[in-house]
Amino acid sequence: MNGIKLNFINRSNDTNNSTVVIFQQNVAEDFGETAIAWQVIKNCRRLDNHPFVYPFNFQVSASDSYGNYTPQLRAFDGVAFDMLTSTSGDVLQLSSIPATSATEVEVRNQLMQGAINANCYRDGKLLAAKTGLAPGKKAVFEFQPKIYIGVVSQIEEGDVMNSAIISQVNTEINLFGISSADIVMTGGAHGKSSVPFNFSLENINN
Repeated sequence: MNGIKLNFINRSNDTNNSTVVIFQQNVAEDFGETAIAWQVIKNCRRLDNHPFVYPFNFQVSASDSYGNYTPQLRAFDGVAFDMLTSTSGDVLQLSSIPATSATEVEVRNQLMQGAINANCYRDGKLLAAKTGLAPGKKAVFEFQPKIYIGVVSQIEEGDVMNSAIISQVNTEINLFGISSADIVMTGGAHGKSSVPFNFSLENINN
């Protein structure tokens, strides 16, 4: 199995058709400042569902200030990638020197000049990024099988979320050991009957 099958179900009392965001924490970096909206679920009305997959593996690529991106390379814990200048130009390639930690993935800027951005993708969608990586510097990525989910407004997939937005997302879901599950949203409504949104796992298969 290459990933975890998840199914978001809206059982809330929300009538505003709220937007749900899902993201991950790069535990190799200080958390709380910024994160990237990995999955954004929109227009999922009450009792509707939205299936998606959480792949175990992720990919990395590098981009430059001109808006150019290298091909996405499959990443595994403990490996490192070097951004180098070759006869055909700047390329990102697997390094013969592993990452410092066996649980992390590194992207190193080995160019003589020019900063790069290191980008991580899961299921083809931007998951995390380290921008302005100067020559000789590296980005370090590590993800635990956990997602964060919450209701926010005016957010798109791939958007960078600041600490103010992140503070609105207070549900952590541990996916360790799970092969499939439903993520059920309850709560919502207006006025005196209003309660906070709640997210919980149901129909869990290990």
